[in-house]
Amino acid sequence: MNYLAHLHLAFRAKSSLLGNMMADYVKGTPSNDYSQAVIDGIRMHRRIDVLTDTHPLVKQARQLFPNEYRRVAPITLDIFWDHFLSLHWDKFEPDIPLLEFVTYVRNTIEPDLWRTPEKFQELNEYLWPQAWLTRYADKTYIAQTLKGMAKRRPRLSALAGSYIALETHYKELSEIFWQFYPQLLERAQHHQLDD
Repeated sequence: MNYLAHLHLAFRAKSSLLGNMMADYVKGTPSNDYSQAVIDGIRMHRRIDVLTDTHPLVKQARQLFPNEYRRVAPITLDIFWDHFLSLHWDKFEPDIPLLEFVTYVRNTIEPDLWRTPEKFQELNEYLWPQAWLTRYADKTYIAQTLKGMAKRRPRLSALAGSYIALETHYKELSEIFWQFYPQLLERAQHHQLDD
Protein backbone atom coordinates (compact mmCIF):
# COMPACT_ATOMS: atom_id res chain seq x y z
CA MET A 1 0.00 0.00 0.00
CA ASN A 2 1.14 3.53 -0.71
CA TYR A 3 0.28 6.84 1.00
CA LEU A 4 -3.39 7.12 0.10
CA ALA A 5 -4.26 3.54 1.02
CA HIS A 6 -2.32 3.70 4.29
CA LEU A 7 -4.14 6.92 5.21
CA HIS A 8 -7.52 5.50 4.27
CA LEU A 9 -6.94 2.32 6.27
CA ALA A 10 -5.76 4.38 9.26
CA PHE A 11 -8.81 6.62 8.98
CA ARG A 12 -11.18 3.65 8.97
CA ALA A 13 -9.30 2.01 11.87
CA LYS A 14 -9.34 5.30 13.83
CA SER A 15 -5.55 5.07 14.00
CA SER A 16 -2.99 7.89 13.93
CA LEU A 17 -2.80 9.38 10.44
CA LEU A 18 0.62 10.80 11.23
CA GLY A 19 2.00 7.47 12.49
CA ASN A 20 0.66 5.56 9.51
CA MET A 21 1.94 8.16 7.07
CA MET A 22 5.49 8.51 8.39
CA ALA A 23 6.18 4.85 9.26
CA ASP A 24 8.58 4.29 6.35
CA TYR A 25 10.70 7.17 7.64
CA VAL A 26 11.11 5.73 11.15
CA LYS A 27 13.80 3.06 11.40
CA GLY A 28 13.66 0.28 13.97
CA THR A 29 11.57 0.52 17.12
CA PRO A 30 9.74 3.85 17.35
CA SER A 31 11.24 5.94 20.15
CA ASN A 32 9.46 7.57 23.03
CA ASP A 33 9.80 10.83 21.12
CA TYR A 34 6.37 9.97 19.75
CA SER A 35 3.01 9.60 21.47
CA GLN A 36 1.60 6.12 21.96
CA ALA A 37 -1.02 6.84 19.28
CA VAL A 38 1.69 7.69 16.72
CA ILE A 39 3.72 4.60 17.71
CA ASP A 40 0.60 2.45 17.29
CA GLY A 41 0.07 4.03 13.86
CA ILE A 42 3.63 3.19 12.82
CA ARG A 43 3.07 -0.40 13.92
CA MET A 44 -0.24 -0.59 12.05
CA HIS A 45 1.47 0.60 8.86
CA ARG A 46 4.12 -2.10 9.24
CA ARG A 47 1.54 -4.85 9.81
CA ILE A 48 -0.32 -3.73 6.68
CA ASP A 49 2.92 -3.88 4.68
CA VAL A 50 3.58 -7.45 5.85
CA LEU A 51 0.00 -8.53 5.11
CA THR A 52 0.14 -6.93 1.67
CA ASP A 53 3.51 -8.40 0.71
CA THR A 54 2.53 -11.92 1.75
CA HIS A 55 -1.06 -11.96 0.46
CA PRO A 56 -1.71 -14.61 -2.24
CA LEU A 57 -3.56 -12.09 -4.44
CA VAL A 58 -0.63 -9.68 -4.33
CA LYS A 59 1.75 -12.52 -5.17
CA GLN A 60 -0.54 -13.28 -8.11
CA ALA A 61 -0.36 -9.63 -9.21
CA ARG A 62 3.46 -9.75 -9.15
CA GLN A 63 3.38 -12.58 -11.69
CA LEU A 64 1.80 -10.18 -14.20
CA PHE A 65 5.07 -8.22 -14.38
CA PRO A 66 7.67 -9.06 -17.03
CA ASN A 67 10.76 -10.70 -15.47
CA GLU A 68 12.91 -7.58 -15.69
CA TYR A 69 10.46 -5.65 -13.50
CA ARG A 70 9.52 -8.33 -11.00
CA ARG A 71 12.09 -7.16 -8.45
CA VAL A 72 10.40 -3.75 -8.20
CA ALA A 73 6.86 -5.11 -8.56
CA PRO A 74 6.02 -4.70 -4.83
CA ILE A 75 6.83 -0.96 -4.98
CA THR A 76 5.02 -0.49 -8.29
CA LEU A 77 1.96 -2.36 -7.03
CA ASP A 78 1.76 -0.04 -4.01
CA ILE A 79 1.42 2.87 -6.45
CA PHE A 80 -1.08 0.95 -8.59
CA TRP A 81 -3.29 0.23 -5.55
CA ASP A 82 -3.37 3.95 -4.80
CA HIS A 83 -4.36 4.53 -8.43
CA PHE A 84 -7.39 2.26 -8.12
CA LEU A 85 -8.33 3.65 -4.71
CA SER A 86 -8.11 7.24 -5.93
CA LEU A 87 -10.04 6.41 -9.10
CA HIS A 88 -12.85 4.68 -7.18
CA TRP A 89 -12.70 6.66 -3.95
CA ASP A 90 -16.43 7.44 -3.92
CA LYS A 91 -17.22 3.71 -3.84
CA PHE A 92 -15.42 3.44 -0.51
CA GLU A 93 -16.25 6.87 0.92
CA PRO A 94 -19.42 8.19 -0.74
CA ASP A 95 -19.87 10.86 1.96
CA ILE A 96 -16.33 12.25 1.93
CA PRO A 97 -14.98 13.53 -1.40
CA LEU A 98 -11.31 12.68 -1.93
CA LEU A 99 -10.22 16.32 -1.94
CA GLU A 100 -11.99 16.88 1.38
CA PHE A 101 -10.30 13.79 2.86
CA VAL A 102 -6.87 14.94 1.65
CA THR A 103 -7.43 18.39 3.16
CA TYR A 104 -8.47 16.79 6.46
CA VAL A 105 -5.35 14.59 6.48
CA ARG A 106 -3.05 17.51 5.68
CA ASN A 107 -4.60 19.65 8.43
CA THR A 108 -4.18 16.76 10.87
CA ILE A 109 -0.55 16.02 10.01
CA GLU A 110 1.00 19.44 9.41
CA PRO A 111 0.82 20.81 12.99
CA ASP A 112 3.07 17.95 14.19
CA LEU A 113 5.50 17.90 11.26
CA TRP A 114 8.21 19.67 13.25
CA ARG A 115 8.65 16.59 15.44
CA THR A 116 8.96 14.08 12.57
CA PRO A 117 12.04 12.81 10.67
CA GLU A 118 13.61 15.35 8.32
CA LYS A 119 13.08 13.19 5.22
CA PHE A 120 9.37 12.94 6.05
CA GLN A 121 9.19 16.72 6.38
CA GLU A 122 10.79 17.00 2.93
CA LEU A 123 8.17 14.62 1.49
CA ASN A 124 5.41 16.89 2.80
CA GLU A 125 6.93 19.86 0.96
CA TYR A 126 5.95 18.13 -2.30
CA LEU A 127 3.09 15.82 -1.44
CA TRP A 128 0.48 18.48 -0.66
CA PRO A 129 1.35 21.33 -3.09
CA GLN A 130 1.66 18.86 -5.98
CA ALA A 131 -1.60 17.09 -5.00
CA TRP A 132 -0.15 13.59 -5.30
CA LEU A 133 -3.02 11.85 -3.54
CA THR A 134 -5.72 13.23 -5.82
CA ARG A 135 -3.65 12.87 -9.00
CA TYR A 136 -3.08 9.13 -8.55
CA ALA A 137 -6.35 8.49 -10.39
CA ASP A 138 -4.64 9.64 -13.60
CA LYS A 139 -2.71 6.79 -15.25
CA THR A 140 -0.30 9.26 -16.87
CA TYR A 141 0.58 10.61 -13.44
CA ILE A 142 1.29 7.06 -12.22
CA ALA A 143 3.80 6.61 -15.05
CA GLN A 144 5.43 9.98 -14.18
CA THR A 145 5.58 9.01 -10.50
CA LEU A 146 7.38 5.75 -11.24
CA LYS A 147 9.85 7.50 -13.56
CA GLY A 148 10.52 10.13 -10.89
CA MET A 149 11.13 7.46 -8.24
CA ALA A 150 13.53 5.66 -10.61
CA LYS A 151 15.53 8.88 -11.16
CA ARG A 152 15.81 9.56 -7.43
CA ARG A 153 16.85 5.99 -6.65
CA PRO A 154 19.16 4.63 -9.36
CA ARG A 155 19.23 1.22 -7.63
CA LEU A 156 15.52 1.01 -8.49
CA SER A 157 15.83 2.23 -12.09
CA ALA A 158 13.54 -0.61 -13.23
CA LEU A 159 10.63 1.32 -11.70
CA ALA A 160 10.61 3.56 -14.78
CA GLY A 161 9.56 0.71 -17.06
CA SER A 162 7.43 -1.21 -14.59
CA TYR A 163 4.38 0.82 -15.61
CA ILE A 164 4.06 -1.58 -18.55
CA ALA A 165 2.29 -4.02 -16.21
CA LEU A 166 -0.52 -1.50 -15.68
CA GLU A 167 -0.77 -0.90 -19.41
CA THR A 168 -0.88 -4.56 -20.37
CA HIS A 169 -2.77 -6.03 -17.39
CA TYR A 170 -5.04 -3.19 -16.30
CA LYS A 171 -8.19 -5.33 -16.09
CA GLU A 172 -6.50 -8.13 -14.14
CA LEU A 173 -4.85 -5.71 -11.70
CA SER A 174 -8.15 -3.92 -11.20
CA GLU A 175 -9.87 -7.22 -10.44
CA ILE A 176 -7.15 -8.15 -7.94
CA PHE A 177 -7.52 -4.74 -6.26
CA TRP A 178 -11.28 -5.27 -5.91
CA GLN A 179 -10.72 -8.65 -4.29
CA PHE A 180 -7.82 -7.64 -2.08
CA TYR A 181 -8.41 -4.08 -0.86
CA PRO A 182 -11.93 -4.60 0.60
CA GLN A 183 -10.54 -7.57 2.59
CA LEU A 184 -7.71 -5.45 3.94
CA LEU A 185 -10.08 -2.59 4.73
CA GLU A 186 -12.36 -4.94 6.65
CA ARG A 187 -9.46 -6.27 8.70
CA ALA A 188 -8.12 -2.78 9.41
CA GLN A 189 -11.38 -1.34 10.64
CA HIS A 190 -11.94 -4.38 12.88
CA HIS A 191 -8.35 -4.26 14.16
CA GLN A 192 -7.60 -7.75 12.84
CA LEU A 193 -4.23 -7.12 11.21
CA ASP A 194 -2.20 -9.53 13.35
CA ASP A 195 -3.74 -12.84 12.30
